[in-house]
Amino acid sequence: MTTQTAELVPSYVQDGWWTPASADGATAVLDANTGEELARVSTEGLDLAAVVEHGRTVGQAELGKLTLHERALRLRDLAKYLNERREELYRISYRTGATKIDSMVDIDGGIGVLFTFSSKGRRELPNANVIPDGPVEVLSKDGSFMGEHIYTRIPGVAAQINAFNFAVWGMLEKFAPAFVAGVPTIVKPGTPTGYLTEAVVRMMVESGFLPAGSLQLISGSARTLLDVLDYRDMVSFTGSAGTANMLKSHRNVVEGGVRFTSETDSLNAAILGPDAVAGTPEFDAFVKAVTTEITSKAGQKCTAIRRTIVPQDLVAAVVAAVGKRITERVVVGDPRAEGVTMGALASLEQLRDVRGAVEEMLAAGGELAYGTLDAPVVRTEAGGDAVVDAGAFMSPLLLTWDDVENESVHSREAFGPVTSVIGYTDLADAVRLAAKGAGSLVATVCSNDPDTVRNLTTGISGHHGRVHILNRETARSSTGHGSPVPHLVHGGPGRAGGGEELGGIRSVKHHMQRTAIQGSPNMLTAVTGTWHTGAARNIAGATEFGGVEGATHPFRKSLAELRIGDAFASGLRQVAQEDITAFANTTGDTFYAHVDPAAAEANPFFPGTVAHGYLLVSWGAGLFVEPAPGPVLANYGLENLRFLTPVPAGDSVRITLTAKKITPRVTDEYGEVCWDAVIHNQNGEIVATYDVLTLVEKEDTIYRDWASRG
Repeated sequence: MTTQTAELVPSYVQDGWWTPASADGATAVLDANTGEELARVSTEGLDLAAVVEHGRTVGQAELGKLTLHERALRLRDLAKYLNERREELYRISYRTGATKIDSMVDIDGGIGVLFTFSSKGRRELPNANVIPDGPVEVLSKDGSFMGEHIYTRIPGVAAQINAFNFAVWGMLEKFAPAFVAGVPTIVKPGTPTGYLTEAVVRMMVESGFLPAGSLQLISGSARTLLDVLDYRDMVSFTGSAGTANMLKSHRNVVEGGVRFTSETDSLNAAILGPDAVAGTPEFDAFVKAVTTEITSKAGQKCTAIRRTIVPQDLVAAVVAAVGKRITERVVVGDPRAEGVTMGALASLEQLRDVRGAVEEMLAAGGELAYGTLDAPVVRTEAGGDAVVDAGAFMSPLLLTWDDVENESVHSREAFGPVTSVIGYTDLADAVRLAAKGAGSLVATVCSNDPDTVRNLTTGISGHHGRVHILNRETARSSTGHGSPVPHLVHGGPGRAGGGEELGGIRSVKHHMQRTAIQGSPNMLTAVTGTWHTGAARNIAGATEFGGVEGATHPFRKSLAELRIGDAFASGLRQVAQEDITAFANTTGDTFYAHVDPAAAEANPFFPGTVAHGYLLVSWGAGLFVEPAPGPVLANYGLENLRFLTPVPAGDSVRITLTAKKITPRVTDEYGEVCWDAVIHNQNGEIVATYDVLTLVEKEDTIYRDWASRG
């Protein structure tokens, strides 16, 4: 590793900081507000093959030493660490042109993703490294051969190629699910704001929570990265559709099996319902949403509203209302200046691109209804107002179109503070216009009429990854049109790239391979860590039903002693009509099948009056429970309950309880145990099946304390 210089943004590779031997030929990075040179970036001499191999070997090995829950817990600790250093990141973020609110969306939003995946990973995934997927399929008559699906992590690296607009969130929203899955990440940030990404990575490394090889950063060009990837690896790209198409055509993607997902620019829409006329809460919420989306991050958001689709007779009213709100509320300038609400674009190059796109749209038939392409008067850091030629500042713009079919409005994106307001004739026309974007990340439907919302939402859903429904009920609580949340899918079809970033646990599994496994119950139990029907058991309880005399009741075992397959078999208990009647009277459940013999016999499902299903479940607990204090702390629910065979008065029932899945909690002195519960009648027929969920101590301190008191 060479010594880090003051001029170059370093890369973090092979668990060390790296800069090239020389700054010759490096790309200059400027302050978006002042044009001041901040740093330079270069990867001249960086061995990308060694970077990838380090992730595949060291990163894979170190992450594999942790379970899904342990990795998720590291995310929580990492989020707390970053949360304490946000102000430092805000100060750096101002240089990118981002306001305090913009920076909060990027920085706080990214940290929030870490918190979310930490919580969901520990709540929804096993404390293991294999995730069973879906039900077991029995493949033989005797149950000795079965199959199911499992998820295991891919054996390579997750390479993320990010855009410049979200230097923190863009990295962390991809890093979090990959880290939980156990896949090392290689980050290639957008060059204009990569110095902010480097600052976050530096903090993450300093935290001490990252296993070796789990995160690497490439500050600068990585044009040959795909050359050294193969089927073991995956690429997540965010950026322009043109670049995405070029990368997708790489030989290692087309022929070599590199997994490739992309989230690209899209012509997102916001549709105003015909009921949402001026003066309604929906009209006001819509105007606010459009204004926010074209000024937040100076419109540099892949989710920004590019096409504002409104009833024809409301075009002028919407333009006037949005323009008025911009005039009254939007102050363009250096984010470090008091009162500024919209900062600069990320770079002068970006400013040229956006202006060029608008000029093309105007030449194609658009009309400038609000704003100017001239350099605006902006508020400087010193507090005065002036034109800053060296800054990448731009006025918010509203365009209108006489020809709403014009190809330019539906295909040309100005990636800045720009939207086009176009009119529709009816709901079908609004759906058609929205679909002309050829696939988008998100659309807003703003209406308080249920029929309008239903027709628009179902009409456009096939063209969009997300539909944001806005009305008076959500105007205050909504996270907004342009704010993806880590719980739900972020991506879209067609032009939007076809990817599905985020999406909760779906995105963790996106970094894993789904594999069908086939074998005996014992072997599938060994692979998945979940007991399968037919696998071996260690049964205590009634000897006539498989119990071993003197065997320890599984409820007397702490997690340190309990094993998958530990079980208890009860004896029989006979059901009398008096029991059924008493349960009916006590609970108030006097459904005729339990209390009226004639009516019950007329029912094709019952032979006469039968026991309540919940009576049998209650009796089941009484048959298997071990009443003395011990390691079982609480019953916290049932899952998958099914009643299969009715139990008339005179029949008997018994239960078999088997430890199916054991999930210790990383942060607590107890864990969850899922028990497979099966109630049989005296003939061996299955009466009911369900899972019992209990909390069990890791060590049996409760029993010892109780016993010591005599």
